[in-house]
Amino acid sequence: MNTFGNKMGNWRIVVFVIVLIALPVVFRNPYLTSVLVIIGLYGIVAMGLGLLLGFTGQISISQAAFYGIGAYTSAILTVTYGVSPWVAIIAGCVISAIVALVIGWPTLKLEENYLALATLGFGFIVYISFMQMVELTGGPSGIRHIPPLSLGFMTFDTDVKYYYLVWVVALGLLYFSSKLVKSRVGRALRAIRSSEIAAKSVGINPTKFKVQVFMLSAVFASIAGSLYAHYVSFISPSPFYVTASINFVIIAVIGGLTNIWGGLVGAAVITGLGELVREVVPLFIPDAGSEYELILFGVILVVTMIFMPQGLSVGVKDGWMKWAGRSKRIKNIKEGEMNNENTVA
Repeated sequence: MNTFGNKMGNWRIVVFVIVLIALPVVFRNPYLTSVLVIIGLYGIVAMGLGLLLGFTGQISISQAAFYGIGAYTSAILTVTYGVSPWVAIIAGCVISAIVALVIGWPTLKLEENYLALATLGFGFIVYISFMQMVELTGGPSGIRHIPPLSLGFMTFDTDVKYYYLVWVVALGLLYFSSKLVKSRVGRALRAIRSSEIAAKSVGINPTKFKVQVFMLSAVFASIAGSLYAHYVSFISPSPFYVTASINFVIIAVIGGLTNIWGGLVGAAVITGLGELVREVVPLFIPDAGSEYELILFGVILVVTMIFMPQGLSVGVKDGWMKWAGRSKRIKNIKEGEMNNENTVA
């Protein structure tokens, strides 16, 4: 039975990869391709956040800050100092991990939601730093002419090329996350989520594991931020405001915190609906602002929490399994009735 389930899971992954490869070829639309790139980037951030929220129960409202640290590290090192973009991405990851360690180690020892408050304050500090450190970050004007990424003879200077790069990274991190949650570390994290007292009784150090996962989620966000910077070639502080962190939390929760696919599912739903709202609402309400988008996200979040508390990735899967099981039972009943009729005849 497990072997059959594994085979079905493998086939789903193969189909998913084939669809990803085919999308830019079938739909040769630059706008759609750019949206898919953003979905991949947001999915990476939400994937790391899902590991933190879903497997340790800790709320972080600073993912936009780490997203920005990755972006600005890449921008500053490549534009100002001429460093290789790949080295800049690694530097952003290291800086984000160190900052996460400094923030997480003292706050994760506390009870309740002190991490959420600390990360919220950290998010404001980072945003203000981006605005005020004009000589380094360019202030509100930002940094321009960020060079594109290149690998050997290939330069990722088109939407389609960057689409494949982002999704290769996203799938690689998804594979890493799947191995992590199935490993000894993953079992320790699930034990911590269930009961820290019980985890301590079997020799697990909850603070150590929570800090490590917090650092990992920061690295995920930093990678996405660096990729974003090299994709748009220009950054300013506005995409890294605290509201972006709240959106990342919404994406992770809606997608599903205990499923590694949740980040990608949530990113696809929220980003797709956000683009749809921005296109459709102005047709009916010309003076509409971003508040309608926030209202929609709030409604989706409430509905998801009521009817699919484990997120869309788990809720849709469970609904499909129930429907398939019901259809199979109905088919078996009908076949049984036909066999009985034939026997009587």
